[in-house]
Amino acid sequence: MTTPALLPLSGRRIPTLSPGASSFPHHRATLRLSEKFILLLILSAFITLCFGAFFFLPDNSKHKRFDLGLEDVLIPHIDSPKEGKHASGQVVIHGQGGHDENRHREEEESLRDKIRADHERALQEAKEKLRKSREELQAEIQTEKTKVVEDLKKKDPGPKPLPPPPEPDVKEKRDKIREMMKHAWDSYRQYGWGHNELKPIAKKGHSTNIFGNSQLGASIVDALDTLFIMGLQDEFKDGQEWIEQNLDFSANAEVSVFEVNIRFIGGLLAAYYLSGQEVFKMKAVALAEKLIPAFNTPTGIPWAMVNLKTGVGRNWGWASAGSSILAEFGTLHMEFVHLTYLTGNPVYYQKVMHIRKLLAKMDRPNGLYPNYLNPRTGRWGQHHTSVGGLGDSFYEYLLKAWLMSDKTDVEARKAYDDAIEAIERHLIRKSNGGLTFIGEWKNGHLERKMGHLACFAGGMLALGADGSPDDKAGHYLQLGTGEGPLILKLGPEAFKFDSGLEAVAVRQNEKYYILRPEVIETYWYMWRFTHDPKYRQWGWEAAQAIDRFCRVSGGFSGVKDVYSSNPTYDDVQQSFFLAETLKYLYLLFSNDDLLPLETWVFNTEAHPLPVLGFRCQKRVEVQGKYMFHF
Repeated sequence: MTTPALLPLSGRRIPTLSPGASSFPHHRATLRLSEKFILLLILSAFITLCFGAFFFLPDNSKHKRFDLGLEDVLIPHIDSPKEGKHASGQVVIHGQGGHDENRHREEEESLRDKIRADHERALQEAKEKLRKSREELQAEIQTEKTKVVEDLKKKDPGPKPLPPPPEPDVKEKRDKIREMMKHAWDSYRQYGWGHNELKPIAKKGHSTNIFGNSQLGASIVDALDTLFIMGLQDEFKDGQEWIEQNLDFSANAEVSVFEVNIRFIGGLLAAYYLSGQEVFKMKAVALAEKLIPAFNTPTGIPWAMVNLKTGVGRNWGWASAGSSILAEFGTLHMEFVHLTYLTGNPVYYQKVMHIRKLLAKMDRPNGLYPNYLNPRTGRWGQHHTSVGGLGDSFYEYLLKAWLMSDKTDVEARKAYDDAIEAIERHLIRKSNGGLTFIGEWKNGHLERKMGHLACFAGGMLALGADGSPDDKAGHYLQLGTGEGPLILKLGPEAFKFDSGLEAVAVRQNEKYYILRPEVIETYWYMWRFTHDPKYRQWGWEAAQAIDRFCRVSGGFSGVKDVYSSNPTYDDVQQSFFLAETLKYLYLLFSNDDLLPLETWVFNTEAHPLPVLGFRCQKRVEVQGKYMFHF
């Protein structure tokens, strides 16, 4: 007897089965059922079993204790009609009885129909598998395996790359910078206390003509906020006591308006904002009153120097026929605006805004600001433009005036953007070796030389990237990273990119390093904006070089030739080394929430001043968060 053949949908005939004959006679020796086929048969049997159980087992729905429809709710006990107590003590609010039973029957019928349909579909798939050869089944299995793998990849692309682990030695590096600061301060405390600066080799006090013949304790005032930020509270209190008892501005001394402003007024204001000690504000205001007479010129452009006692002012004899210097009269805005903010006296604000308005009316050759302006005639002096010495911080303060105003001083921002556009067009170039540098414009010609002071510009460009016109933020951030001097450890005072030279100092008076901070300042800004570990690496290399080549038993000294393996010392520990260089290094290895750039703006001597409107809030926050958190 022969079993009737099955006629598939495709019309192909499946081989008949005879008594005693094996399945698939044409492949008796080689064909084996695939794993998938076996699984399908098991699945089909399971579904059939479930299907039969559903129909033949007794219906126990009548034995259910509770019939809960979609509207049935389990709630805490509330006394009301139609309630029944649940065994748990909770109350079940029942639905409508007859209506619910009909609905349950309909749901059961629907479920049976669905199971029948699934069962028929499984049987049909099994029949189709029987028609395929072994090779076809293996190919299909492989195809479906590949599809499953691809689907899993789409749903789960795998673990995201982990962020780089924190450097295990960051704290050690920060502690090392702190130790360097303590060595510099303790040496000054021991050998130069009360003097403006220190001679660490001779181990005695030192001063320069920017402070006249006065002993104003410049290193004390300049270092105060660094001591506070580093948590050196005993040293900070020593400095505060000296200022309370000894800092006096009535001496018959001729001082630099620019230097005294950025170091003393900036340093005292920062110390006040960080600590809340009124003495620092009082001293800053007292000193500012001594500087106001410097503005008594025909144009309102201040003299470079003023006598603290007499109020008589004058300019440097070497500065282009008695001109005032752009970087000096253009670097007063931040401190003077804060003085008006703290005192309510508008005179400080009025003085610096007058300078801005005057400059806005003047013609600028090629859009560039010359470095010299005659305070008597209101005319430019020599047409020499640089982003290094003589010009640098003027551009910095245009940007920082905007930042300090909480980005509301759009006039300052516009002036900055216009200036940077002209600088990029005329001064920024690439060397033959691919390094980006900022040259100097002299009488219509570009000099391919860059000063160490101009190295701050990388950080400035990054700081000003956000808010740049025409979506140039990425461009200026990239420009900031591309400055050639960023590769230096201890850079010389000036270097050339000409005649095959790549950032090399040629003259002897350009080879010295006087503990300047500008390169490290850019490292810190670039770290804050990119968190690229190379900036910490370069900063640490600079710190090691300073500690190795500039450290002496009596403090830290500049060196006269950075290319010499046995450098000669200049025997000066500059006050800005404590105010800027060590502060930027410390911040480079600190978290971003220590003096965040959203609420603090650093003056050109690295003294942090708050964005106006955040002063009280942030002063309390810094005291509470950092005063004893070191």
